[in-house]
Amino acid sequence: MNVKPLDDRIVVRPSAQETKTESGIYLPETSKERPMTGKVIAVGPGRRLDNGERAKPTVKKGDTVVFGKYAGTEVEVKGDEHLILRESELLGILDS
Repeated sequence: MNVKPLDDRIVVRPSAQETKTESGIYLPETSKERPMTGKVIAVGPGRRLDNGERAKPTVKKGDTVVFGKYAGTEVEVKGDEHLILRESELLGILDS
C-alpha cells in the first residue's frame, strides 16, 4: 500500500527516537519524546489557488524537514509509522 497525498499534504517518515543520551544513559520508553524531524516520502500536487491553478510545493521528496511536536496525523504504511502533514505545518527544511 502506497500513500499519495492530496493538495498541499506531505507524507513524512519521522526520524528514529533517541534511545540513549549523549552521555550514554539509556532512556526508558515512557520518557522518550516524539521526534520533530523527518524525511519527506511523498508530496502532493500543491494547494489550489483562487484562480484555479496549483501552488508549487516548496519541499520535495527526500528533503529533511522540521515540524511541530503535535503536527500532522499518524498513519501506518507498510508497517512503518508516518505522518501526513499540511505544508503549512512544516517549520523548515534542514540542509544536508
